[in-house]
Amino acid sequence: MSKPDFSGTFNMVEQTNMDSYLGALDINFALRKIVCLLSPSKEITHNLASGDMRIRTLTTFKNFIMEFTIGKEFTEDLGPVDGRTCQTTVSWEGDNLLCVQKGEKEGRGWTHWLEGDKLHLEMRVAGITAKQVFKKA
Repeated sequence: MSKPDFSGTFNMVEQTNMDSYLGALDINFALRKIVCLLSPSKEITHNLASGDMRIRTLTTFKNFIMEFTIGKEFTEDLGPVDGRTCQTTVSWEGDNLLCVQKGEKEGRGWTHWLEGDKLHLEMRVAGITAKQVFKKA
C-alpha cells in the first residue's frame, strides 16, 4: 500500500501547549513568548520514490529547514531552535511520519499526519507534548 504524499504548503490554524514545550527545551521566557505569537507556514517537498523530504518552516521571525531521507539516521542541527544537535531518524509508523531525536533531551521527537486538507504536528520532549494544526493553502 502506498504512503501519503505530504507535499504542499500549509498554514497554521491551531496551536496548543507550545509555551510548556519550549520551556522543556530551555528556551528563555522572552523568546518563548515571541514564538507563541508566530503563525508559521510549512512548505513540504516529498519524493515518494526516494523517500527524500524537505520541510521548510517559515515565520516572520526565523525560518528552519529540515532535509532528510525517510528511514535514514542523520545529524540534525537544531541551532536555530535551541542550539543543540541530535541524531535524528524519521520513519513511517502506518501513514504517520515519526521522528526520534536522540540527544541531550529525553523523549524528544515529533509525529506528522494528514487528515483531509490538514497537516497535524505533535511535538514531544521530556514528557511534554505540544500540537500544531496546519491547513493546506
